[in-house]
Amino acid sequence: MTTTMANAAVTLRRNRKGCTSEEFYLWADEPFEEMDSTIAVQQFIQQTIRKDPANIDEILMAPEGQEEGGWKYEHLRQFCLELNRLAVKLQAECSPQTCTQMTATEQWIFLCAAHKTPKECPAIDYTRHTLDGAACLLNSNKYFPSRVTIKESSVAKLGSVCRRVYRIFSHAYFHHKSLFDEFENQSFLCKRFTVFVTKYNLMSKDNLIVPIPGLDNTTTTTTTTTTTVTTGETEA
Repeated sequence: MTTTMANAAVTLRRNRKGCTSEEFYLWADEPFEEMDSTIAVQQFIQQTIRKDPANIDEILMAPEGQEEGGWKYEHLRQFCLELNRLAVKLQAECSPQTCTQMTATEQWIFLCAAHKTPKECPAIDYTRHTLDGAACLLNSNKYFPSRVTIKESSVAKLGSVCRRVYRIFSHAYFHHKSLFDEFENQSFLCKRFTVFVTKYNLMSKDNLIVPIPGLDNTTTTTTTTTTTVTTGETEA
């Protein structure tokens, strides 16, 4: 939608109240160098995702001159935003009664670090606690007072967030496969996340247990009667 201001055409990149879903984001793409905002990186990432969510390489390709720490930070914020959609879908079949623990295969039980002492949580509660905790950290003025320049000490905390939120993918894949597939076929979110954490070495490949077609990330996950319990990280 355009309007005239001082005899110049100005593109208003805004979803108007009452517009239909088909009318969302119906404006021309804006070059990154012309984005004059403190959240320009977020806008650029979201714009690239809307263009083609399957084009992982383009989505993860940083604009020239973009600081790596800020690029990683904004992508992780975006992952958490989109993971909330998966969390909402999970509520339809992942209840405290059906999934009493946060598990992935028969080998992994994850302890929730949202409590004073890490402990077991139903999977859906673990999911909510993890996304709430990630949001609190990524919006913390103490660790991330700026979205333009990110301190190295704060960037170092991103790996811990990645490990925790990845468990949402792994639980959904191994215990709610049809729901996971429906979501992934539309968003390519787990594939993008896997490429992202591999590219920036934010997670060990041994922990990337969700097999992604076309990616060499599959680890051996044999069924065993021995349950491995991981302790929840307690860092901020």
